Amino acid sequence: MSKKLAAKASLIQAPPVPAPEAGPAPERTETADVRPKTAPGSMALFMASQSAAIKEADELREKLKAFDGARPVRSLDPQTVRPSKWANRHEHSYADAAFEALKADIAAAGTNVQPISVRQIREEVLNGSTPAGPSYELVYGHRRHRACLELGLPVQALVTELSDQALFEAMERENRARKNLSPWEQGCMYRRALEQGLYPSLRRLAEAVGVDVSLVSKSVSLARLPEAVVAAFASPLDIQFRWAQPLAEALQKDPEGVLARAAGIRSAGQSAAAAQVFAALTAPGETEVLNGSTSGPRVIEGVAGRRAVMKRDSRGRLSVEFGAGSVSPEAEAALAAYIEKMLGKAR
Repeated sequence: MSKKLAAKASLIQAPPVPAPEAGPAPERTETADVRPKTAPGSMALFMASQSAAIKEADELREKLKAFDGARPVRSLDPQTVRPSKWANRHEHSYADAAFEALKADIAAAGTNVQPISVRQIREEVLNGSTPAGPSYELVYGHRRHRACLELGLPVQALVTELSDQALFEAMERENRARKNLSPWEQGCMYRRALEQGLYPSLRRLAEAVGVDVSLVSKSVSLARLPEAVVAAFASPLDIQFRWAQPLAEALQKDPEGVLARAAGIRSAGQSAAAAQVFAALTAPGETEVLNGSTSGPRVIEGVAGRRAVMKRDSRGRLSVEFGAGSVSPEAEAALAAYIEKMLGKAR
């Protein structure tokens, strides 16, 4: 019976339903619930949103890499910046043509284009008073700072935090890269670091700054010259590395004689060439040089470090000394022939 009813029901067809007219889709209301109805759907939506956030963070991280290690440049009053306790610039460094040219460039630009480097320091509170503002210590850029100070212009600076050792090493690297620090100034910097216990030895200092220990030793030897010897030169900036050992040996063998010659040169008040002063200081037995009664030695410089020193002593005797290897056998024979001819003419 049921089979017959089912067969008859299958023959019955519902009237066709007319298709809805084309029109705009009904607007979704704000209250429509679009959240997933199942746990897997919620997890998929969460993972999709997380992926977008991670991608955005990665993009920002890539952009920030361009600023890695960058430090903001600040415009400071040069009066708030003081020289470092490791400062190695002699006053003559601020009186040469190069400094005047630097000063003119800064004046034209209105400030230093290349920033100096400083570290912030805490001023001690005296009598209950508090400093008006922060103070800074120079790391490097002493000449640029001095120029801005003299011109009354703001100084552009990178402010960083450094230990004493890190400050010293940064200053030393900067000076060496510029190649405008004299051997004597470099030696003063090394000597001060050793005397104040920044490094326990010459070797440790040399390792820290990445230079040969013999260079540090020569520099310190120049910086430890007696004040009278340094004062014999028109400027300590003229003292050369290669003079460190001969001057040290001369002082060891005859300290009184070297100091006497230095005093004589100083009292003469003449601006003799540095090479002449060096030759006079290291010439044994010469106590009256570069003054009114005795002519100073004449240093004749050649190529490849070859040189000769011509000098006359207080008894009128003239001598010429050639450095080892300065004269070839052929040149020596020619010189002898010339002296014979000259002496013949003198007679």
